Amino acid sequence: MPTSSSLEYFVENMDCASCVQKVERMVGTLPGTASVHTSFTRQTLKLTLDEAQTSRERLEQNLKSMGYTPTPLVQATPVSASTLDYFVESMDCATCVRKVEGMVGGLPGAADIRASFSRQTLTLTLDEALTPRSTLEGNLKAMGYTPSPLVTPGTQADVQAAPVPRRPWYASSQGRLVLMSGALLTLAFIFSFIEPKFSLYGYVAATLLGTWPLLKKAVASARFGDPFSINMLVSLAAIGAVLIGQAAEGAVVVFFFAVGELLEGVAAGKARAGIQALTALAPRTALLLEGKQTREVPAESLQVGDRVQVRPGARVPADGRVVKGSSSLDDSPVTGESVPVLRTVGDQVFAGSINTDGVLTVLVEKTAADNTIARIIHMVEEAEASRAPTARFIDRFSRVYTPGVVAVSTLVAVLPPLLLNGEWHTWLYKGIALLLIGCPCALVLSVPAAITSGVSAGARRGLLIKGGAALETLGSVRTVAFDKTGTLTAGRPSVTDVTGVTVDRAEVLRLAAAVESGSDHPLARAITREARRQQLPVPEATDAQALPGKAVSATVEGRVLSVSSPRHAASRTTLDAAVQAQIDTSEAQGRTTVLLMDGPSVLGVIAMRDEARADARTAVAQLKAMGVRTVMLTGDNARTGQAIAAELGVDVQAELLPEDKLRVVADLRAHGRVAMVGDGINDAPALARSDVGIAMGGGTDVALETADAALLREQVMGVPDLIGLSRATMSNIRLNIAFALGLKAIFLITTLLGYTNLWMAVLADTGATAIVTANALRLLAWTPGTGAPATARAVREPVHA
Repeated sequence: MPTSSSLEYFVENMDCASCVQKVERMVGTLPGTASVHTSFTRQTLKLTLDEAQTSRERLEQNLKSMGYTPTPLVQATPVSASTLDYFVESMDCATCVRKVEGMVGGLPGAADIRASFSRQTLTLTLDEALTPRSTLEGNLKAMGYTPSPLVTPGTQADVQAAPVPRRPWYASSQGRLVLMSGALLTLAFIFSFIEPKFSLYGYVAATLLGTWPLLKKAVASARFGDPFSINMLVSLAAIGAVLIGQAAEGAVVVFFFAVGELLEGVAAGKARAGIQALTALAPRTALLLEGKQTREVPAESLQVGDRVQVRPGARVPADGRVVKGSSSLDDSPVTGESVPVLRTVGDQVFAGSINTDGVLTVLVEKTAADNTIARIIHMVEEAEASRAPTARFIDRFSRVYTPGVVAVSTLVAVLPPLLLNGEWHTWLYKGIALLLIGCPCALVLSVPAAITSGVSAGARRGLLIKGGAALETLGSVRTVAFDKTGTLTAGRPSVTDVTGVTVDRAEVLRLAAAVESGSDHPLARAITREARRQQLPVPEATDAQALPGKAVSATVEGRVLSVSSPRHAASRTTLDAAVQAQIDTSEAQGRTTVLLMDGPSVLGVIAMRDEARADARTAVAQLKAMGVRTVMLTGDNARTGQAIAAELGVDVQAELLPEDKLRVVADLRAHGRVAMVGDGINDAPALARSDVGIAMGGGTDVALETADAALLREQVMGVPDLIGLSRATMSNIRLNIAFALGLKAIFLITTLLGYTNLWMAVLADTGATAIVTANALRLLAWTPGTGAPATARAVREPVHA
């Protein structure tokens, strides 16, 4: 018997990047653990555990002893369980996804449940000894969702498989229902002029035809814990209409409701089409280099370390780095960048980008399952699961609201005849109308439809948002805090001056390059790059150590040398007046200076300058126009920070260590919500501490995993664009909610006064649903504000190593 189980926990207090690393390290030391995956944004831990080597109780106790309380999210399932993957017809709204997940989650032996709205798929592992596959599929069908297997159980799905072909609306089950009920309704109407008796039969048949699938879904929902579903309300109203002799209006009611559901499906298909189109961006084949020869292979088969050739006009088959050649690449399919960007040796490239002219050799750094496109799709799917606070409130409200509608409708139908001698037929009619008016379809769909459209619109423009909560919070941000290096500046400083104090300039640069040779910091890369440019012989360094924000030291040619910030150097020794004057002059001009030191002795001074991004000033001005304060947080000296800040028009706090940035972000949050923008690596703690973390990472792992949002284009203009998208989405949601509730209020009053009938009442629900869905779809066409000049928006800095 296998003893391994798949476990998934929600881990309370695992709310920072450091916490995630601690948990991963602890779990990794336990015997029998495998496939360990943590999510900082969702606070979850997934793993496979061999309980013969480590008990589940020991794992949970270790987490508790570290201060992290684990709560199981799914039942443990044997590794031997079948992996099932379905295309689920009619699962075309966020509410449908939650219903499916709730039903499947209640089945014994079901685990690792993942329902995707954008792909309309359901993936799970199922122990068929506890729940047969036929039971799962039968339950789905009973709820009105038809499952079609995508892969044979036990086999691995193709991660880059083409989307399931979708039938035209008239070929779907809902489309056929609309056509058939519409035909019966039309025939009944025609016969009303010829033979009213046959007309009545036609209206009853049309009502029953339209009500039967709704009633089946209503009964299934009641079995799975949702007795007051929308389908139940419409079914009761339609059957009640027939029983009181209003079969014609009952037929119109179910017909309009069927049309509304069909329109929701068509609209949902448009909402997901943009995301599904991403799967087709990466080419199916690649030219694998084997020596000097190329061989065409499936792109999915490429492994990290392979070299591929990309010819003019072809798409890049995998994320990687250029190792030979130079060419302009059109990144617009992936990042939304409208202007082709020159890529040369050392530059990063994305799968799906189009090579416009030269021949490139690319070193593969990501497999097909882990490239930028796959991760964008995954992020959007995570965003669907991460509901906005407004969506959670609407869901809670509807759980109370819907039973309340049933109660009020019953009272309206019963009390006036019993207590006031009202006419039973009249008040039963009004009670049935209230059931239809009270259906919360439009209200429930108003938020997730807008959130999904907003997230999709952002993803197509290189603005990646990890969930509805982040999208909602962005619009209410009062302050945006920027890191300087790599965010407001291009992150590629260059050496401008080298001054020798006790050795000549070349010696200063040669020894400093040796000390910095093992560092990936932008300033270190600037020094080593300048040494290579001058073709200086850089000696080997050993015993390298770093003090973040202070200095880097190493043993070079038998001496312990360090490259230090002036502030740190001044704490260790007294700086010569001439050296201090050199530092002051450079910093006043906005340059960053470092000192090469041999113990307490200063050997030389190196000055560097990191230019501001071309669009940074425009972005800051646009944020101010939106009423958002901007502040730059930097570890640089005060003079350099002030020089850059004055150029861009931002406030500045300089000479900050990483822990100082945390304190500043916490202080800023006391005055309103704060967004922190950083490179996703050095700023991870501050990104986590802010209300919304925005990583300018060019698709790097840390940028996509650490923050709540990421800017693929690495343009500062992406920040006001994100806030603008959030505000547009929230305006859309507020308009949807106001319209849905306002229309219901109007029809409630007119129905009680006797001015509206059943088929008009159903328009209060179906019509409102169609309108709020269409309004939400307008967000798919959202484009960034036009406040900034087009030239400033088109500039893109190359992505460097």
